[in-house]
Amino acid sequence: MAGITSRKHPTRPIPLARTTAAGLLAGLAFALPAHAGNTDPAAPQVRDAKRLPSVEVSAAAGADYRADMVDSPKFTQPLLDTPQTVSIITRDLFQQQGATTLTEALRNSPGVGTFYAGENGTTTTGDGVSMRGFDASGSIFVDGVRDLGSISRDLFNIEQIEVTKGPDGTEYGRTAPTGAINMVSRQPLLADEASASVAYGSRQQQRVTADLNRRLGTQAAFRLDAIGQDSGVPGRDRVRNRRWGVAPSLAFGLGTPTQVYLDALHVKQNNVPDGGIPTIGLPGYGSPDPARPQVGAAPRVDSENFYGTAQDHDHVTADMLTLIVQHELDADHALRNTTRWGRTRQQYLLTSFLANAANLATPELADSSTWTLARSNPNFKHQSNRILTNQTNFTANFATGAVAHNLSAGAELTEEKATNVGIAPLGSSTWPAANLYHPEPRVGGLLYGPSGAWGSGTTDTVAAYLFDTLKFGERWQITAGLRADRYTTRFHSMALCGARNAPACGALPAGTPVQGLAARIVDTLPNGKLGVLYKPTANGSIYANYALSQEPPGGGTLLLSSSPSSADNPVLEPQKASTTEVGTKWDLLDQRLLFTAALYRTLVRNELTRDPVDQQYYQTGRKRVQGVELGLVGRLTDAWSASAGFTTMDATVTSGKAVSNDGSRDLAYTPRSAFTAWTAYHLPSGLTLGGGARYAGAMKRGSDGAIGTPAATGAYWVFDAVASCPLNSHVDLQLNLYNLFDKHYVAAINKSGYRYMPGTPRAAMLTANIRF
Repeated sequence: MAGITSRKHPTRPIPLARTTAAGLLAGLAFALPAHAGNTDPAAPQVRDAKRLPSVEVSAAAGADYRADMVDSPKFTQPLLDTPQTVSIITRDLFQQQGATTLTEALRNSPGVGTFYAGENGTTTTGDGVSMRGFDASGSIFVDGVRDLGSISRDLFNIEQIEVTKGPDGTEYGRTAPTGAINMVSRQPLLADEASASVAYGSRQQQRVTADLNRRLGTQAAFRLDAIGQDSGVPGRDRVRNRRWGVAPSLAFGLGTPTQVYLDALHVKQNNVPDGGIPTIGLPGYGSPDPARPQVGAAPRVDSENFYGTAQDHDHVTADMLTLIVQHELDADHALRNTTRWGRTRQQYLLTSFLANAANLATPELADSSTWTLARSNPNFKHQSNRILTNQTNFTANFATGAVAHNLSAGAELTEEKATNVGIAPLGSSTWPAANLYHPEPRVGGLLYGPSGAWGSGTTDTVAAYLFDTLKFGERWQITAGLRADRYTTRFHSMALCGARNAPACGALPAGTPVQGLAARIVDTLPNGKLGVLYKPTANGSIYANYALSQEPPGGGTLLLSSSPSSADNPVLEPQKASTTEVGTKWDLLDQRLLFTAALYRTLVRNELTRDPVDQQYYQTGRKRVQGVELGLVGRLTDAWSASAGFTTMDATVTSGKAVSNDGSRDLAYTPRSAFTAWTAYHLPSGLTLGGGARYAGAMKRGSDGAIGTPAATGAYWVFDAVASCPLNSHVDLQLNLYNLFDKHYVAAINKSGYRYMPGTPRAAMLTANIRF
C-alpha cells in the first residue's frame, strides 16, 4: 500500500522565532528546536508539545488530515490546549483534493477565500485572501517569515498550512485584524525516498511534480522538490498558468542536539491573467444607462469569454534562501535562529475593463450581437518586494513552586523593501473594442513603457516578544504574550502632476513626473494576548482569550499614499483590532478526532471615514465582526478521515459611513455563513473514495457610483469527489471531479459590480502518483 506519512507532529522541530541583520549572523551557530511543556519530560503534555520528524509507515489506512502542533514555537501547546481558533491544513488533505495553490487549499478553512475581484477597473492578483471580512493578503508567512507580493503561491514544497484566526500581532507583528496564514516548508528526512506525480485535466491542465530525499551518512540528508506546470483554467478561455520551480534543501545534524537546515526556493511564472467577465445578465443587473433600459434585459455573457488581449501577461520570479540553526541545550531548553533573504518580482499587464455606459456601445440596440465593450483600462504592475530577516527564539520549561512554565522569548530584526514602477500607454495607441458576446483576444499593438512615476518604501523593524504558559495543576492554565515592534518606514515617490491626488502642474505640462510623497514614520507597535484555559478532563479544554493587533499605514504593501481617503496615508495612526473569543476543544475517539467550537468578536478601530458635514477624512470609524466557528478534523475510524468547518460572520460598520452598495452597514465581500467539508474512506481493496462540499452565503459588494450593477452575489453550494486506487506498489491513480453538478456561481465580484469571477464549472483531473 502507499506509504502514509504521520503528521501528528510537523516535519521538523518547532521553528523558533527569527531575526534579521548581518550583525546577528554569527549567532547562527547556536539555534535550536523549541520544547515547551511541563518540566516532566514524560508527561503527556510534554510529549505532545515536542516536535518530531515525520515517520513513514506502510498501513492500509486512510489519510490523516490532523496535525497537533502549530509550527511556530510561539505556540507552546498542542492545538487542544491552545486558546485560539487555529486550523491546520495538512498535505494529506490538500493533495487528496488536488489543490495546487494556497487559495485552493484555503477552501478548507470556512470563510477564508478570494471574494473581492478588485477596485473598479483593476483586478486583484495573486493570493487576494479575505478572512472574517478583512483583507489578509498582507498577512501571509512562510516558516514564520512574512512573504510579501501579490503572487499566486504553489504548494509543491509545502507540508502544511496554518490558519490562525483573530489578531496575531503578538505572534507576527503587523497583521490583518482577523488573522494570519503560515505555510510550512518541507524539510529533509533521514530516509531514501523518491516520489513524483503526473497530472492531466480539463482545459489541458498539465502538471508534474517530483520529490527526491536522500540520506547523506548518519546525520545529514538532501531533499529536492520540483514543479513544472502548463495549464489552462477550466471554464475560462485563454487564461493560463505556467510555472516551474525547484526547492533544494540540506540538513545536517539530524538526530543530534544541533541541527542545521539550508533551504532554497526558485519559482518562475509566466501566466495569462484573468480579468473576469461582465455581470450583464446576472440576477440584479440593470442597465448602466437610463437612456438604454433594454441593456438591463440582455442575455448573460458566456462565462468562458476572455476580454483581454494577446499582450496580457503576469511574469513572476520568486527567490528565497533560508538558514535555520537550532540547538537543544537539554530536554527543557532550546535555541533557534533563522535567517531569510527573499525576493519577488512581478511584471503584469491585464486588459481590464469597466462596463459602464460610456464603455458599453450598442450600435444596434435591438441586436446584442453588435454590442461592444471598450478595452480602455490597461492594468499595469511592475513591482518588487525584498526581505532580509534574522529571528532568534529561546524556549524554556521550568517551575516556580507549584506552577509549571512553558516560556518562549525572542527577538527579530527585519528589513523589508517594496518598489513600484509606474507603467502607462505611450502616445495615442489603444486596443480595439471587444465584441461583448464574441470577444476576439488575438489583438495587440498597445505601446507602453515607464511613465516616470515610481514609489519605493523600506521598513526596518526591531521586535522583541515573550510568551508564557503557566499551568496550575492539571486543570488550569494561563497563556500570556507581549510583543513590541519598533519600526521605521521611509517612502519616496515620483508622481505625474495633474493626476488624481497628485501635485498640481503649475507651468509644467500635465503628466510631467514631479516629486511625490516623501515620508518617514517612526513608531512602536505594542501588542498582547491573554488566555485562560480550564481542562475538565485530559481530552478537553474550555477557554477564554483576548488578543490585540495593529497595522500601520502601508502595513500591507509598504507603499504609502498621499490620498486623504487612503488608509496608507502616513499621517494616520495604526489600525487597531481586538478579539474576544470563548471556546472549547475536545479530543474524541481515542485522540483520533479533534472537535472545536468558538464564539468570537473582533472590534476594529481607527478606520478611515469621511465626515458628511465637512467632507474631511477622520479615523473615527469602527467595524465589528462576530460569530461562531465550528471545526472537526481527524479520523472517525482507521480507514475513514474527515475535515469539516462552519462559521458565521456578522460583519458590520458600527461607526462611520456604510460601505455596502445597498446602503446597509454590512461589510462587503463577506458571506454571512460558510461551510466546508471533506471526507474519504479507504477500502480494504486499496480503493479510496471521497468527496466534499463547500457553501458560501450571499455577499454584498462595495459602494460607489456604479449604475445598474448587482448589489450582491448569491449563495452557492459546490460538490467535489475523488477516487484513487493502487495499480501496483509504486503507482496510484487518482481522479478528482470538481463541481459535480456544474453549478454556475459568482466566486468574486469587483467594487463597482461591473465584473465578476465565475466559479470553476464541472472539471476533472487525473493524477498518477509514483513512489520509489
